Amino acid sequence: MSDKSPAVDRGILVFAIWAVFGFLGLGLFLEGMAHDVWGIAAIGVACVVLTFAGHIIVNGIFDTGFSQGETVLGIGIYGGLSLLFVLGALGGGMTMADFYSGLTLFGTLGAGFLVYLFTRHGLRGAFSRFHGKSASLQKGNR
Repeated sequence: MSDKSPAVDRGILVFAIWAVFGFLGLGLFLEGMAHDVWGIAAIGVACVVLTFAGHIIVNGIFDTGFSQGETVLGIGIYGGLSLLFVLGALGGGMTMADFYSGLTLFGTLGAGFLVYLFTRHGLRGAFSRFHGKSASLQKGNR
């Protein structure tokens, strides 16, 4: 008999998925960037996307969504890496393979985020997640 709660089991499973497949994807992506081979970097992006899909499957099995910490961590990492990518592109030291690898990563993750929102909440629900009603509309005044 296990004394662990389902939240602990979910946390361990999510951590294991990201530790194995997420770091494999990161390693392949960085290897592709280091050797200017877009194909290897694209395989790394595919590993990261599959890891994200695995995380969503675990959330479905445990009937949960992403925790607030997971959401903040994911958006923070995406924003920080995006900033580094833009600064690197503006600095001019980036090869075309590196540039296309970065575009592949951020475009794929951005599109995947939108697909997740649309499938989880529907079009109207996904929009309402970001668009808050003004105070006058909430009171019934127009």
